[in-house]
This record gives sequence, C-alpha cells and structure tokens, in this order.
Amino acid sequence: MTQPFSLDDSMLSAIGGAFYPSGYTMLMFPDARTATDAGDALAAAPEGGFEVLSLPPQAILSQITPTASDADEPLPSVGTDAANVRAFTKLAREGHHGLLVRTPDADDAERMMLVVREYPYSIARRYRKLVIEDL
Repeated sequence: MTQPFSLDDSMLSAIGGAFYPSGYTMLMFPDARTATDAGDALAAAPEGGFEVLSLPPQAILSQITPTASDADEPLPSVGTDAANVRAFTKLAREGHHGLLVRTPDADDAERMMLVVREYPYSIARRYRKLVIEDL
C-alpha cells in the first residue's frame, strides 16, 4: 500500500536545499492509474515489498518544485539537483504522477526496477549519496 508523500528536511540537499531524497528512487508515470498499479505492485513485491510514497502532480508542484528556487543561488548548482526538480515539475504540469520508493542499495534498486519495467514510466532517478542515477 502506498502512503501519501510529505516533504521533510532529510529529503533536501545540504547545499542549495533542492529535493535530494538520498536512498530513494523518484519514479513518474503518465497517469494516476499506472502510478497506482505500479505502486501497489511495488508494495506487494516479493521479499517484503517496498516503502512507496505517492506524489500526485499537485504534491510535486507544491512541495518539490519550490525546492529548486534557491538551488542555483548564489552560484549555479554544481550537481543536477535543480535540473531534476525542473524535469519532475515539467512532467507534473503535464499530468504525470510520481512515486518515491525507498531503495537504500543497488540490490533494492534492481529488484524495484524488475517490477517497474512492467509499467510505462516517464522517468526513474535513484538518489544516492552524491550521485543521481538515471535508471
């Protein structure tokens, strides 16, 4: 079962304050039904399922989008934190729905992708310490 998303300080970059949920993968899907189906499949996955947080477009726009506003101040961001937030924002404005899935290690990420590949996803970005991985 998916849970509603709520942004907290642990999901922000220490530098710039952009969305950076280390140990999670951000997934986006073209519609609510696909996101719900994928989220249910992830929560029920073998080996205990995954912690899955649901992000409808409005949650992305109201909670995640604002985190990029100061990410490039006073200098442009060295990483891709703000660029990823802008990509999520663009998709949310087009009606895409998101899931934030706890993937603390590479094995969890691969196990998660075995499930996710069954659904047409728009984007999959895994946040690791100092690295954002495109899945």
